[in-house]
Amino acid sequence: MIGLKCRECGRTYPKEVVFVCEYCFGSVEVDYDYDAIRRVLTKDALERRPRSLWRYRELLPIEGEPTAGLSSGFTPFIRSERLARVLGVRELYLKDDSVSHPTLSFKDRVVAVAISRAQELKFDTIACASTGNLAHAVSAQAARAGLNRYLFIPADLESSKVVASLVYEPTLVAVEGTYDEVNRLCAEIGAKYPWAFVNINIRPYYAEGSKTYGYEIVEQMGWKAPQHVVVPAAGGSLITKISKALKELRLLGFIPEGVTQLYAAQASGCAPIVNTIQARSEIVKPVKPNTIAKSLAIGNPADGYYATQAVLESGGWAEAATDEEIISAMKLLAQTEGIFTETAGGVTVAVAQKLIQQGIIPRDESIVLCITGNGLKTQEPIMNRLGEAIRIKPSLASFESSLADRLSSASAI
Repeated sequence: MIGLKCRECGRTYPKEVVFVCEYCFGSVEVDYDYDAIRRVLTKDALERRPRSLWRYRELLPIEGEPTAGLSSGFTPFIRSERLARVLGVRELYLKDDSVSHPTLSFKDRVVAVAISRAQELKFDTIACASTGNLAHAVSAQAARAGLNRYLFIPADLESSKVVASLVYEPTLVAVEGTYDEVNRLCAEIGAKYPWAFVNINIRPYYAEGSKTYGYEIVEQMGWKAPQHVVVPAAGGSLITKISKALKELRLLGFIPEGVTQLYAAQASGCAPIVNTIQARSEIVKPVKPNTIAKSLAIGNPADGYYATQAVLESGGWAEAATDEEIISAMKLLAQTEGIFTETAGGVTVAVAQKLIQQGIIPRDESIVLCITGNGLKTQEPIMNRLGEAIRIKPSLASFESSLADRLSSASAI
């Protein structure tokens, strides 16, 4: 890490708490010395390192040893067979962060990096604005680090997500408003109190953690870049950083030059990035969220412009899924691959299915679907759309009479 650099005008800043360029008001990101990285980060070196996100530490914005997320990352990468047959494609993979340690979403990655850097910057209080998963990750990892933690969420968040944050005993503040209103309030609080808001004032460091999702896809494919990647989009940071990760791996010589096409997936009730990409515009128009996919319900995405550019530069596209399509896709993924994802994963699968049917994603090329969170944390959307348990007495007769129709088609042992 050299320092920070404005994404618009290129002006450089020291490695401090800077998140907006004071000259052009553009956002800033971390800048690296890739020549120095190339001398130490090799495939042989990676083979000897622990299987966590920190195996790529030279490409992450810390100066000393990592202090958080030491067991996070390197989540399963699954060759899908049954879902591939349903979708009618030849080569389909699932990058499954629904089992990420410790809080079962990809947010464990960004928070691990944010807390490690926050401690280097001498913060003792970690905070965030969240639609749920980020609050869990901050609450858990800050608790383990012995830091104070303040979490701000929309008041209408699913109850299971509230419980998943409260169990670590943070200060949890439920704001009566949308996520975008929560985020604006947190920007005001962050300007007054000396706290590390992971997705606001130390966002340049925090966002870099998402790159590890992209690094792992390539490494787990045997150092090959997939031809197509479908990514759920909320604030737009994940798809932007996967794009950056692929560019960095090509720059460092880990994979050959080429292009991976990226696809943004959103819910129809909150699709500002999809709308912008489909209009081929540079202006992301905010929307008011109205969707069951609350983890993606960001109407004014912070990285919407950069996500749009990443997708269009890759030759990819974007699509949205209705609430009904999201639920169907969640059930399809569970029934074919045994993965219970949250609504964001349902968005990814539903959008992939639509893009394949539209002929936008070819059926005979490698496709990766990003599954970013666990369904156990958001059971409410699907709870009343499933079957029910068959209640019986504790006897063989009750079993056979209650399941007679099903047993008639099965052979007895």
